[in-house]
Amino acid sequence: MNGKHILKTIVLLAILHMAACGAESEPQQAVQQNTQSTDTETEETPSVETLETAVYSADLEDEQVGAGPVSFIPVVGFWTVGIDDSNTVLFLDGSRWEQGQTSANIAEQARELYGDRYSEFLDNVQAYAYYPFAIAAEVDNFTDGEITLRFKNIAGRIDQNAGILFDLKPNGDYYTLRGSSLENNLVLWRVVHGNRSSVEWIRNTPTSSNQWHDLKLTVSGREIRGYLDGQLYLEYTLEEPVEGRVGVWSKADSQVYFDDFTVTPEQ
Repeated sequence: MNGKHILKTIVLLAILHMAACGAESEPQQAVQQNTQSTDTETEETPSVETLETAVYSADLEDEQVGAGPVSFIPVVGFWTVGIDDSNTVLFLDGSRWEQGQTSANIAEQARELYGDRYSEFLDNVQAYAYYPFAIAAEVDNFTDGEITLRFKNIAGRIDQNAGILFDLKPNGDYYTLRGSSLENNLVLWRVVHGNRSSVEWIRNTPTSSNQWHDLKLTVSGREIRGYLDGQLYLEYTLEEPVEGRVGVWSKADSQVYFDDFTVTPEQ
């Protein structure tokens, strides 16, 4: 083989080697890019801890005792942040009740909650205003899931009631599941255009005054269940699925402590 043939052979081998190296480097680079993309997608995927933040729990510990609540919006009645022993609570003072009285700034609150429909809300609330209630400020809408709270009826000559308010509509209609320390019963009520009617009564449910009790409501579609102190007492099928705001409820001259209000959406 002469010198020219040798040179051509060397050049050809060099070209083939470079091509082979280039072909190998491209897949490696692609693999590296895919790995980086996968890492980015993993970081953006919500973790289990992030999903659990959908649970809402009203924390009164950071609120000022004696002042109006921040985590709840009072609609009817006299609501303040109170103290029970060393525990910060939401306090309804029914001793100041006089035939029902809405909160002092209810018009502004209603406008903030329901915009142009605030007047309709006001009319229906004021029509039957001896049912004090306060709305959970940070729960815009509740459909399926669980609502729990603790309550302690401490006084009241006419009534000693405490309940969970749910399905609150812009026109003021709502349901409430409530326990009574004077009647020892658990009742599901419905309020429509300011008029209240009983939906389901469960009698003989011990609910002593001056003791803490647990109240729980579960909602799945139109099916609801009511629990008092861990025992299932009430099961009922509503006419329509639940959709609306939620809060705490009472009646007339009841003096009540509320605590540990928690809303857990169905996962």
